[in-house]
Amino acid sequence: MSQKVVIGLSGGVDSAVSAWLLKEQGFDVIGLFMKNWEDDDDSEYCSSRQDFIDATAAADVIGIDIEAVNFAKEYKERVFADFLREYSAGRTPNPDVLCNAEIKFRAFLDHAMTMGADWIATGHYARVRRTEAGVQLLRGTDPNKDQSYFLHRLSQEQISRVLFPVGGLLKTQVRALAERIGLPNAKKKDSTGICFIGERPFREFLNRYLPTHPGPIKTPDGKVVGEHMGLSFYTLGQRKGIGVGGLKDATGEPWFVARKDLATNTLWICQGHDHPWLLADRLRAAEPSWVAGHAPDPEAKLTVKTRYRQKDTPCRLADVSAENFTLLFDDEPQWAATPGQSTVLYQGDVCLGGGFIDTSHTIG
Repeated sequence: MSQKVVIGLSGGVDSAVSAWLLKEQGFDVIGLFMKNWEDDDDSEYCSSRQDFIDATAAADVIGIDIEAVNFAKEYKERVFADFLREYSAGRTPNPDVLCNAEIKFRAFLDHAMTMGADWIATGHYARVRRTEAGVQLLRGTDPNKDQSYFLHRLSQEQISRVLFPVGGLLKTQVRALAERIGLPNAKKKDSTGICFIGERPFREFLNRYLPTHPGPIKTPDGKVVGEHMGLSFYTLGQRKGIGVGGLKDATGEPWFVARKDLATNTLWICQGHDHPWLLADRLRAAEPSWVAGHAPDPEAKLTVKTRYRQKDTPCRLADVSAENFTLLFDDEPQWAATPGQSTVLYQGDVCLGGGFIDTSHTIG
């Protein structure tokens, strides 16, 4: 008998092509559409209804069954509540990281097992390598689409059950396959919004859940140059939407959010992309999670991403414990290392795990 795979069908092209590839490989494939957000499902920003239609149409072309499951309660309790707590504390969380660990690879995995699944699968651009020592999480082949960063909090138990059918392909190859197969979502644009919530004006969305708490905006010399609407609504390194567009000087350099002082409710800004306030020579990360199954060897040659789109940077690992660890950047300071964001460690193509940035030490 063929092995059963339950694949998360999101309505997008990546998961649809993944389902087709699995069927071609001889698996017994069942699609599962996850509905995880209900608060404003009728709004223009939450597209779950259209996504389900697209997922169903793709399943029909592929020739597989599809079921729908509602994880909205789990999402709100395990992901969204933490998301709001972090913003209230002045940090900037990445909901996709927690969403993967708690919903896509926990609630979904548990549900799939009750369906008799041998494996689960998703359309993530990542790879797994099974060795005698355990399962390794690898970067996706396409460097522009690699999503291992968002998967670093998975456990060995979770990753051992997962298949990533498009992880070894380029996005252009996936699109071409979708066209050849005749998938109705072959040209559907990729989702870039908040995990399961969709693309929307973010500050307006956040304002529905968090109160405004205005305070001063100050420059490094202590001059008050404006008023912010609440520290929760800004992130380190932010350039647009600060509200000081008319603030000019001889240099003409843009202004960036550099620090948030919760004690005095002050937003500090600095001028110039390479201002010392934006450059960290070390950081402390909390809540370590090692997808590799154990913490890295501090003597190993490691690189790190302190946010998804930043390039890998060499680092040294120190003071590792069950609660936190320190990263040192001897060669290249990290730009706008932001509390709440994930810092993810790699050894070559292998994703080792990481933690949430707690504090950073800037060079200025």
